[in-house]
Amino acid sequence: MGKKHEYAKPAEETLRKSLTPMQYEVTREDATEPPFRNEYWDSKREGIYVDVATGEPLFSSLDKYDSGTGWPSFTKPLEPANIVEKQDRSLFAVRTEVRSRHGDSHLGHVFPDGPPPTGLRYCMNSAALRFIPAEELEREGYGEYLHLFSRKEYGRP
Repeated sequence: MGKKHEYAKPAEETLRKSLTPMQYEVTREDATEPPFRNEYWDSKREGIYVDVATGEPLFSSLDKYDSGTGWPSFTKPLEPANIVEKQDRSLFAVRTEVRSRHGDSHLGHVFPDGPPPTGLRYCMNSAALRFIPAEELEREGYGEYLHLFSRKEYGRP
């Protein structure tokens, strides 16, 4: 199945230099980007979404749907082991925050109002994610996910 990846949170100085101000605010300071004015809210391209800081695989376009909220939303994680859910009591409500396991990046929140089959809405910040198009999975080191997108144009029979 390919080599085993090791994902680790980069040093703080590296993160400050490599992330945009919005990416840093979202992933390190738990900020929320504006709805409808972010990179992936309406993207329909096939591929996977990884942590912008570590590259750990998080979500697939196959589980993405239009929630009407203005943020990219998914019914489930691609790799549940790379997701950590924590209770968030900010904003005078109890919500479930979603963070990446290895990078400890704030990604967004999960809500129990999603569509079948899970009934969940993983509402993520585009700024916390990097999209890897299906046709670039092999080149980017994520070839083990090519089977999800088995069309010929992705180099699969």
